[in-house]
Amino acid sequence: METTIKKWGNSQGIRLQQFLLKEANVHVGDEVSVYVQADSIIIKKKRKKRPTLEELVAKIPKDYKPMEYDWGKPMGKEVW
Repeated sequence: METTIKKWGNSQGIRLQQFLLKEANVHVGDEVSVYVQADSIIIKKKRKKRPTLEELVAKIPKDYKPMEYDWGKPMGKEVW
């Protein structure tokens, strides 16, 4: 794909065709990193940081009470 750098407010921008975004698995709203390498501009999709166990546990409501679920009688070779 070839394109032209255009004026966009006080900045400059380029438009990327849908097939290019699809091939790179980039969607509207995704965060990207932009950097220069040699004489090229590289646009790379940022990977989402996986939350740590501590971060996940911190989201559990203080009033959460675990419950037991009755899944019924064993149907296979389960041992209880």
